[in-house]
Amino acid sequence: MESKIRWGIVGPGSIARKFASDLKLVEDAEISAVGSRTIANAQKFANEFGVEHVFGSYDELFESDTVDVVYIATPHNFHKNLAIKAMECGKHVLCEKPLGIHQSEVVELLASAKKNEVFLMEALWSRFNPSIQKVKALIDEGTIGDVSYLHADFAFYALNRDIDSRLLNPNLASGSLLDIGIYPIFLAYLILGMPKEISAHSNFHKNGTELQTSMIFQYSDAQAVLYSGLVSTSKMEAEISGTDGILFLEPRWHEAHGCSLVKNETTENFKFPLQGNGYVYEICEVHKCLKAKTLESDLWSHQNSLDLITLLDTVRQKTGIKFPFET
Repeated sequence: MESKIRWGIVGPGSIARKFASDLKLVEDAEISAVGSRTIANAQKFANEFGVEHVFGSYDELFESDTVDVVYIATPHNFHKNLAIKAMECGKHVLCEKPLGIHQSEVVELLASAKKNEVFLMEALWSRFNPSIQKVKALIDEGTIGDVSYLHADFAFYALNRDIDSRLLNPNLASGSLLDIGIYPIFLAYLILGMPKEISAHSNFHKNGTELQTSMIFQYSDAQAVLYSGLVSTSKMEAEISGTDGILFLEPRWHEAHGCSLVKNETTENFKFPLQGNGYVYEICEVHKCLKAKTLESDLWSHQNSLDLITLLDTVRQKTGIKFPFET
C-alpha cells in the first residue's frame, strides 16, 4: 500500500479549513499536524479534522518530523519568513498567494527552495481548475483564433469587516489587489503573457488600504481590462475574445464549474463540477510533483510566480499602493 503524504497546516483560519476539507478527499493525503501561534487555536482545528500532532508555534511544527509538506495560510506579510523557516527545516511548501509581498521576497523564497532542495509552489489554485485548464487548451489549439480582448473582475463588499482584519489592516498587507486582484492579473498573464505596458488606478480607505483597482494591460495586438474591489460586488465572469470566437468562464470564474464557447453563432457548454471546495486539483499537482521528485510545477512554475509578482509590483507602483512595514 502506497504511503500517504503527510501535510502540516500553518495558520488554521477559514481558508485553511476549506483546504483541509479538500485534503480529506485526496486518497493519498493525510493531515498530520497543525501549527498556530496559540495551542488553543491549533487544538480547535485538530479536533475538527482529527489531526494527531498539535503545535502552539510554527517553528515547533517545522522542526518536527511529523510532516512532509506544509500549507501556509497566514496573512500575506507572514508568507516569506514562514516559508523560508519551513524550507530550512527540509519541508516542502505550498504557500498561499501571493507568494511574497513584493519581488525581492519572491526572489528570496525561490533562492531558499533551490538552496534547500525542496518543493515550493504558490497556491494559485485557479491555475488547476478544470474549467480554466479547458479554456487554456482551447486557446492553445487556436479554437478562437488570436486573442484580442480579455476581461476579468473579482469583487465583494468588505467594508463591514473588522478594521483590524487582513482585508482592511495595512499592517497585514490589506487591500483588494494582493488578495483578489491577483486572480484577474493571473488570468491575463496565463492567456496573454507579460504585457508591454500597464495602466492602473486605485481608490483608498482613509487608513491607507487600497479598496478598488482598475487596470488595463496593453499587448501588441490585445488588451486586458481587469478589476478588483472591496466596495461592492461584481458579476465575476471572465471573457476571452478572439478573432474566431469567444470563451466565457462562468461567474465566480476563479472557481468556475464550467465554461462556454461561442463560435459561428452557436454556443457549446462545458461542465466541470468541482470536487469539494476546488483545492483538490492543486493538492493533486503537489502530490504529483513530490512523487516525481520535481522541485516545481510545470503548470505553475517558479518563473510564473516571479512574473506574477512583477505584475503586481508594477500595478502598485502605478497606483501608489504601499504598506507601513515597507521601507
